[in-house]
Amino acid sequence: MVQQMSDIIFGQEAPPPKPSEPEHIEGAESNAAEDLQFATAKVSDMDSAVLADVKEMAHEHILAIIEKKGATFAKMDNSALEKFIQGEVQSLIYGKQIPLNDSEVTFVADSLYKEIAGFGPLEDLLADPNVEDVMINGFKDVYVSKMGRMERVQARFVDNAHLLRIVRRILAPLGRRLDESSPMVDARLPDGSRINVIISPLARDGVVVSIRKFRSIPLRADDLMGLGTFDARVYELMQEAVRKRCNLVVSGATSTGKTSMLNVLAEFIPPGERLITIEDTAELQLNHHHVVRLESRPGGHEGAGAISIRDLVKNSLRMRPDRVVVGEVRGAEVLDMLQAMSTGHDGSMGTIHASTPRDCLHRLEMLSGFAGFTGNEMSLRRQIASALDLIVQIVRLPSGKRRIYSITEVAGIVDDNILLQDLYRHESRLGPDGQELDNWVPVVPYPKNPKISHIRLT
Repeated sequence: MVQQMSDIIFGQEAPPPKPSEPEHIEGAESNAAEDLQFATAKVSDMDSAVLADVKEMAHEHILAIIEKKGATFAKMDNSALEKFIQGEVQSLIYGKQIPLNDSEVTFVADSLYKEIAGFGPLEDLLADPNVEDVMINGFKDVYVSKMGRMERVQARFVDNAHLLRIVRRILAPLGRRLDESSPMVDARLPDGSRINVIISPLARDGVVVSIRKFRSIPLRADDLMGLGTFDARVYELMQEAVRKRCNLVVSGATSTGKTSMLNVLAEFIPPGERLITIEDTAELQLNHHHVVRLESRPGGHEGAGAISIRDLVKNSLRMRPDRVVVGEVRGAEVLDMLQAMSTGHDGSMGTIHASTPRDCLHRLEMLSGFAGFTGNEMSLRRQIASALDLIVQIVRLPSGKRRIYSITEVAGIVDDNILLQDLYRHESRLGPDGQELDNWVPVVPYPKNPKISHIRLT
């Protein structure tokens, strides 16, 4: 029987199975539950390679249908999905005359349903509210990030083929293709989480998956203050700076919480204003009444139809925004954002990858140069200094905790350089029991910026 199944699966000629009487098992009861239990044990005891081939063939068949259905499949409830999988598995196995009895076919269908209905071995990790990121470096190496700290978890995949099937299942309803001709995919899951997948030949050690989870309920200002990201004085300064329409940039390295901080800053925007958010992948969850959300579009074949962040920033200025919020500034859009900040859209904000406030300025200059800025270095620095009011620098400490490291004022031009002045700076201090405590130290008595010069810091 095993050889016959292998012949059928791999396309070799095999005679159709001869009708036979159901096999009698001594001591077995006749009720359906025990029959199914025995059939399950029987399938489990079969040649594992052949069983894996049957499941893989059925899985590929169903995935192909899911990829065609796309959004229609995504709307199926679990009951409809279970019936769909059972029907397709039966049609496939009976059509190819694979000699499995009804109980064995049901076993295969149920196994696939459990894998296809959810995210397979990823299900528990994605459901864990403490997990922020999931990183898979081949089927054996699975890591998660919890509260900013990385830890390895037990490998949950049989092999890279199993991992690839799960990933393709996740991507299929999104209409995204993953194969040798398209070996790299970046997409947004229905719950807002981001997934990035890269496979061979680009990934040398198997399937590599990165998932950035999305909070269904975003962190608010009080939440971050409760977590120790900043204290009450820093809270008050940020709140007043946003209300007085300071132009802000949140600066930080990867996974420091820049998007969460941008959500918090936008929380302070008065309710009567019109906001336009612009992102590559929509992540911002602004708690505001009047928000227009724009998302860039990657190009198709040879980049056809691409809509960039810069295209959206330019267009947003024709949409009568009070403020423009750019999820991440990392390209030519920097020039248009600086122009928006300087020409009547005060209070705009964005994030940028940089390790210090000075690095933030250097990156703005570099991106402007790449974007084709035609003036000299001095004119570019003057434009940056006139557009930008504050830099909120956020860091992730070795403990995994995320903290505002400094709030820095852009204070004009001195000796052809942009002058930066820290308003608050994070400094750790030891408590009475030797524990490390957070402390935000005011550096100057008052800010120089006329929008917030009335705020006493010390």
